Amino acid sequence: MKRHTRTATALAAALLVAAAAGCSEDPAGGSGTSGTDAELQSGGRQADVPVAASKSPSATVSVRKSTYGKSLVDDKGMTLYVFDKDTKNKSHCSGACAKAWPPLLDTAAPTAGKEVKSNLLKTTPRSDGKKQVTYNGHPLYRFDADQKAGDTNGQAVDAFGAKWYVIGTDGKQITTKPTSNTDSGY
Repeated sequence: MKRHTRTATALAAALLVAAAAGCSEDPAGGSGTSGTDAELQSGGRQADVPVAASKSPSATVSVRKSTYGKSLVDDKGMTLYVFDKDTKNKSHCSGACAKAWPPLLDTAAPTAGKEVKSNLLKTTPRSDGKKQVTYNGHPLYRFDADQKAGDTNGQAVDAFGAKWYVIGTDGKQITTKPTSNTDSGY
């Protein structure tokens, strides 16, 4: 009996991995852009980073003070961005775009950290059926070039047809120039 359970568990895990790998591809079988375009759009890097969902049952959005003032971050302190091409509660970033700018996904209701307005924190369905976390109607993303908590390498980047900006606690994109380096954490 235990052997059958372990086999079924291993098979289920393999199917989930295969399904997750297949979900990151464009339905037409490509990434939607050529390799050269994808590299240009992601700052010269290969844009083959898998789209990552939150590992916890509920994504947590917190606040971090940076050179752009107080802005939203995920549960690991990674900066969250909004995309000018998106419309209210509708992501327009998929395929190669979502590989370079992974959406903040959730399987439950997102959790508001200190200074985050919980009434502005929601989810919206993506074209693949997954739930993307939104703040004030803006779908939220990370940037694959941000390597550590507090990085803001995606600020004002023009990629995939529009600009990307960090988002403030008021639910608006921050478009101002950076202030001094005041990164003091959360």
